[in-house]
Amino acid sequence: MTTGEKHEAGLGTDIVVYVVLLAMAGLQIIMAYTTGEGRGLMARMMVVAVVQMLVAVMFFMHLWWERRSLVVAIAVISLFVLVSLQYSWSDSFRLLHMSPWAH
Repeated sequence: MTTGEKHEAGLGTDIVVYVVLLAMAGLQIIMAYTTGEGRGLMARMMVVAVVQMLVAVMFFMHLWWERRSLVVAIAVISLFVLVSLQYSWSDSFRLLHMSPWAH
C-alpha cells in the first residue's frame, strides 16, 4: 500500500466484525455458566477478552490497514503505560492504612 492509498472498510466488514464480537461475548457468558471455577476460568475468559479487544481495536480503529511498525509502536507504548500505572498500587495501600509498612 502506498502512502497516497487509503483503504476503506465497507459496511459488510463492520457487520461481520460486530457479529464476531457478539459471538465472543456469548462465548464468555456460556463459559461463565458451564465451565469450572477459579483461575482456569479466569484465564480462559481473559484470553477471550484480549482477543475481543484486539479485534475491536484492529478493525474499528482501522489499525488493521496501518503500517505494522505503527501498530507495534502503539502496543509497546500502551504496555509501558499499563506497567507504569502499577507502581501506584503500593502507594494507594500505604495511604489506605496511613503507614508505609502496613500490610
